[in-house]
Amino acid sequence: MILSVSNISKSFLEKNILRNVSFHLEDYDKAALVGINGVGKTTLLKIIVGQLSADEGIITFSKGASVGYLAQNSEITEDTTIYDCLLQVKESLLLLEKEIRATEKKMKDCREEELATLMNQYASMTEQFERQGGYQYQSELIGVLKGLGFAEDEFQCPIAHLSGGQKTRVALGKLLLSKPDLIILDEPTNHLDMNSISWLENYLLNYKGAVLIVSHDRYFLDKITSKIIELDQTKCTVFSGNYSDYSIKKEYLRSALLHAYLKQQQEIKHQEEVIEKLKSFNREKSVKRAESREKALSKIDRLEKPTEKVSEMKLTLKPQITSGNDVLSVQGLSKSFPGHPLFHDLSFDIKRGEHIAIIGDNGTGKTTLLKIINQLIEADAGTLKLGTNVTIGYYDQEHNVLHKDKSLFQEISDEYPYLTNTQIRNTLAAFLFTGDDVFKLISSLSGGERGRVSLAKLMLSESNFLILDEPTNHLDIMSREILESALNNYEGTILYVSHDRYFINRTATRILELEGNTFTNYIGNYDYYLEKKPEIGIPIQNTSFFGHTSNTSSETAVSASPKKADYKQRKEEQAARRKKEKELNRTEERIQSIEDRIEEIDNLMTLPEYCSNSVKLQELQTEKDSLEQELMEKMENWELLSEEINSYGNTD
Repeated sequence: MILSVSNISKSFLEKNILRNVSFHLEDYDKAALVGINGVGKTTLLKIIVGQLSADEGIITFSKGASVGYLAQNSEITEDTTIYDCLLQVKESLLLLEKEIRATEKKMKDCREEELATLMNQYASMTEQFERQGGYQYQSELIGVLKGLGFAEDEFQCPIAHLSGGQKTRVALGKLLLSKPDLIILDEPTNHLDMNSISWLENYLLNYKGAVLIVSHDRYFLDKITSKIIELDQTKCTVFSGNYSDYSIKKEYLRSALLHAYLKQQQEIKHQEEVIEKLKSFNREKSVKRAESREKALSKIDRLEKPTEKVSEMKLTLKPQITSGNDVLSVQGLSKSFPGHPLFHDLSFDIKRGEHIAIIGDNGTGKTTLLKIINQLIEADAGTLKLGTNVTIGYYDQEHNVLHKDKSLFQEISDEYPYLTNTQIRNTLAAFLFTGDDVFKLISSLSGGERGRVSLAKLMLSESNFLILDEPTNHLDIMSREILESALNNYEGTILYVSHDRYFINRTATRILELEGNTFTNYIGNYDYYLEKKPEIGIPIQNTSFFGHTSNTSSETAVSASPKKADYKQRKEEQAARRKKEKELNRTEERIQSIEDRIEEIDNLMTLPEYCSNSVKLQELQTEKDSLEQELMEKMENWELLSEEINSYGNTD
């Protein structure tokens, strides 16, 4: 075992973030930490690496274990080039290589009696150099740089000239080359293109050490993880398998927990009704029975209601009008910037109802193309023609369509002035902005929050042609699944750029790959693309990442019989329950009539004509004793019937 996390708890401003979180990693585990945004994933990573202290609990590493940590948006700030920065990781090898060269020189000029000693030293050093990969370190370094998307002509580029995303890639490369026993990565794929993500998948999959990752890239998690550590409502649950395995198990577990919770709630309600009824009988024995039940009810370990599956944003995309069949025609489109050609002579058509994903390496011009279509920048050459009744809804990954100096409420009300205050608040509430949240400034929002505001505006636009630039950036996994569902139910046309392969697989009906300044067309989703372009990744098998997509007729036939049996059993239970309910009603009516007669007897026994007649008094007392005996029996029978009816549950 390389890492043990035991009973970690953490609070901020009296708000519990983590509570008794425990899990462990073995030496070669590949694990992912998952959960919705704000659940405490990054906080837990910082506690593990010692950047934050826990309120309670213990973090333990195996003796002598080395740990490498890449935080979100980590940036290298060193005054050196990309290549030299990564070369620093091999400093001990470089020093050893210098010693070897120096020893070689000494061996040429030394006296004969010194030669044997120098040769032994030389043999020892060269053996150590070989053992530590000294003859491969340069090719390894170049392989990592190329794998992370750096071209050879960029190797000598000063780090000071890099973008934030490029600096993060350098930091990742430096960490990978250091080869710690445990690699901890927080959103490592954020600044990588598809080829680089695919390379990183294979690198980590074959890594001779343990890996702990926080990522929203479900395709990435499916490829490399064998353990999922979920944070939910401050607590931790560990699942074996990859993300798709976890997703299935999580839904099963959630359903089981919800069933147990609802069953307990039903039992509690039933017991409260029985207690109230027993007290209403107003007899010493029935009151004692009620008190006994109350005592037992107070000792029940009450279950918490599990998290709702979709307690997140509510997104519905519906076009106001239907466009013509021809949505967009692009002919001979070209664009370049000084010293950087993007694409040349692009031509393609988009038909109504298509869901098209544009993919390609960073810097090939995907976002630029979307901006040209949306008339935000001009093309160098070529023509664009929108079809009849086409209305565009645009989602910008930088959220430049939002006004930073406005509040959320103003952002919506200024764009859609016909909406009432209630409608605006209801819209924002659907995207998790409630109460005073609606008066927050756009400039104060996180990336994920700005993404939700942009999606809210997209929904309100009721456009029939959606142009989306990296729509899943900054969204947690549950929000991504909600967006996927909304797009799959959308009746309009979609053109989008995304690096999220899981998202593309779920939503695309066609893929345009921008490569070598031109498009290649694939009619299908991402799995189909991989099959037709095997050099990018391993061709998938007949089973997709999302489980078996087809059922055989024999499977259907097998499942039909149990359904018939279930239906028959359910009908029998319904009939039995109705019979018991009728018997219960008759018992309640008899209890009421007995109590009425006992009350009548008590009144009769106070009348003068009965008080002075011992024979009549004896007759009334005998009848009363008999009725009270029957009453006890009926009340016991009522309790028994009540329990039997409750055991059937809700069979309607």
